[in-house]
Amino acid sequence: MKPESEADLAEIVKSAVQPVRIRGGGTRRMGGAGAVLETGGLRGITLYEPGALTLVAQAGTPLAEIEAALATEGQRLAFEPMDHRGLLSVAGEPTIGGVVAANVSGPRRIQSGACRDFLLGVRFVDGTGQVLRNGGRVMKNVTGYDLVKLMAGSWGTLGVLSEVSLKVLPKPEAAACLLIDGLEDRAAVEAMSRALGSPFEVTGAAHLPVGLDGNPVTMLRIEGFAQSVTYRLAQLQALFPDCAVRVETDAARVAEGWRYVRDVVPFHDQDGAVWRISCKPSDAPDLVARLAPQQVVYDWGGGLIWALLPEHVDARARLGAFDGHASLIRSSAEQLDQLGMFQPQPPALRALSDGIKQRFDPKGIFNPDLRL
Repeated sequence: MKPESEADLAEIVKSAVQPVRIRGGGTRRMGGAGAVLETGGLRGITLYEPGALTLVAQAGTPLAEIEAALATEGQRLAFEPMDHRGLLSVAGEPTIGGVVAANVSGPRRIQSGACRDFLLGVRFVDGTGQVLRNGGRVMKNVTGYDLVKLMAGSWGTLGVLSEVSLKVLPKPEAAACLLIDGLEDRAAVEAMSRALGSPFEVTGAAHLPVGLDGNPVTMLRIEGFAQSVTYRLAQLQALFPDCAVRVETDAARVAEGWRYVRDVVPFHDQDGAVWRISCKPSDAPDLVARLAPQQVVYDWGGGLIWALLPEHVDARARLGAFDGHASLIRSSAEQLDQLGMFQPQPPALRALSDGIKQRFDPKGIFNPDLRL
């Protein structure tokens, strides 16, 4: 099923009696029961006002198309959405609806915020086939729910997005990266915390225990006006007088280095299951020690851990109780069926989530195999 308009989408959902799996650009391994409902026919930028920093696009619009349109005006999506294709070994083309549905946010989240923080409005079809609208360009509101925040990260379990409105930002004039060599994990997290707690507006803080040369490297990014970047880079470097520090100021090389982190390139073409762990940065080194992964990448100053583990290992069992959650991003179908993609919720939160699900999808047809 591939509707070509919002009205077609609403009619398909209204008449559906069996489960449906919602697919945007096909860049995720979304198995399970149900017929595939593709949103790729809902395509195109319907409004772009560079002066107002606002863009509206249909959900099936390729992310590349949106980024190209923004680039012509010197603008960008500040939340830096990652490209999952290399990590998941899939083809397809990422869509803006998929980005919003999964709240996909990259390294810049620590400074700029997540996808949901730039989402101004949504249009979507709920489980009864009704078109709902909320936020920017409002025509109809649903009292009691902030649907903009609710739909970001709902993974298509509450409704099928048809259109999204986003705030965009100017591209920075310059970018630079401070590279600290040789830190062990705990020292790296402490260094990233020091940088993020400074007044120098760090927009990326990541640590690779195994860098391109096989040795640990900690990465700190600064962006902005050229003169400001030069000053802040020097001040940031002064925070680490006893460390082996390098500086990268070539914009293309800086961008490539952060794509390496954003898309978790070290795990591409590597065997094993990929886990995504959100946690308190200060807890990250101890959690990694519990996991004993084959490979690891720290992002968000240590608040995000990407871990590569053997297929048979249950990361949640190894981690035990902790302040955060572990999502299974890549695995065999058997392991995914057994463990589920998302961390099981506490009973009270589970009851709340089930109530919201019942409100928006009373027939229980949307992505039924996903339990958020």
